[in-house]
Amino acid sequence: MITQPVRPEASIQRLLDALEPLAKPMNVMPRKRLNWEYKGESQFYIFKSGELSILRASDGLLIATAYEQTLFGLAESIQPLRCHILRVETPSTLLRLNANDAKALFAEQGLWQDATVLLSYYTSYLFYRDALLVQQRTYSIIRDHLLELITLPLDTRLRISILEYMQDRTLLSRSSILNVITELKNNHHIEIKRGGYLLNMNTLPDRC
Repeated sequence: MITQPVRPEASIQRLLDALEPLAKPMNVMPRKRLNWEYKGESQFYIFKSGELSILRASDGLLIATAYEQTLFGLAESIQPLRCHILRVETPSTLLRLNANDAKALFAEQGLWQDATVLLSYYTSYLFYRDALLVQQRTYSIIRDHLLELITLPLDTRLRISILEYMQDRTLLSRSSILNVITELKNNHHIEIKRGGYLLNMNTLPDRC
């Protein structure tokens, strides 16, 4: 089983505690995409609650979805590349601040180590996503994504079907996904609600 990297909770909390007094609340509608710049200045986004997805800019592939508070914009304020897009999925609490102001505060309060730890976590997460997808068999990709999906709260799983979850995050065809899901369901490895929503999961076989 491919495991996710561990979130650096302490570093994230220290960064947010320092930055929030400088940040301004945002009113963002669901499905809205956020720009990395505002009035020509790079921005940091503090995500407090809700659901926010990170998409690959080139093709819209969903890389990750944030449900816990975190900070976005570190890498984008340092490098000019804009490889990823942030998209708000549900009513969410977000704050925005100028990246240069944030980085000045990092220097003043000695927070660059925490910023580096957070950047390392994001880099590790990209390697984790690649490991899920690159040179894997179809069943292995689906199995790993089911193991990821079952960790989400039930109310979240009842908002997004297994098929939608897989298609957003992989390049697999609809028929490939449904064939594997149907076999797992028929063999009582997973329990699905009408509409294709994941309710429960038993042990998944290594091969299907």
